[in-house]
Amino acid sequence: MTKKAFQLLVFDWDGTLINSIERIVDSLQHASREVCAIELNEVKARAVIGLGLREAIEQLHPHLDTRAVEAVVASYRQNFLFDSKVPEVLFDGVENLLQRLVADNYTLAIATGKSRVGLDRAMAEHQLGHYFATTRCADETRSKPHPEMLHSILDELDTRADMAVMIGDSEHDMRMAGNAGVDAIAVTQGVEQAESLLIHNPLTCLDDVTDLYDFLSHNNPYSLKHLEPSEP
Repeated sequence: MTKKAFQLLVFDWDGTLINSIERIVDSLQHASREVCAIELNEVKARAVIGLGLREAIEQLHPHLDTRAVEAVVASYRQNFLFDSKVPEVLFDGVENLLQRLVADNYTLAIATGKSRVGLDRAMAEHQLGHYFATTRCADETRSKPHPEMLHSILDELDTRADMAVMIGDSEHDMRMAGNAGVDAIAVTQGVEQAESLLIHNPLTCLDDVTDLYDFLSHNNPYSLKHLEPSEP
């Protein structure tokens, strides 16, 4: 039997598995307006999605002191978790994709800029937790694009970097993968266009994350990685 190119598939969450981009933008705009009296541009808001929340706020509002940043963070969380009317739903076909990958003995993990509270809430709501061997959030490690999140996952699951791939929709995901020495697969259904993602040399750029299964099946191992010959 031919070896898999990868054993571990690490997914971003927002914009990769779940369509939450507009809700995040809405909450960033709400918090900026409520705390700072600033009308935040949508393009600027989308550009920080994938970072940890504090890092995102600090990048959007570099003039704020620590207390003001915390106030914006609190306003964002209140709006995103409880007040926003903007829906967040799984992209079509995501659960079926996860089922097929697990059935093929891939190990799945999550590396996200969400907080632990936010990810646990979302995973419980959509009943996806059992598909993932482990998850990492930005308030537990360094924010993307620092490699700590991926290094922590690799260490826990005792997996070499060359046997893992990061799947994400943002430049932050692509840069984190590169910093960790992990291959990346980009998807364009979230925050970034293909042109921005391809700069970081992912293995491919998919229009839809549900195309991942066919990509791995059809390209494994011929064009993804150099593998040693299989045992006869």
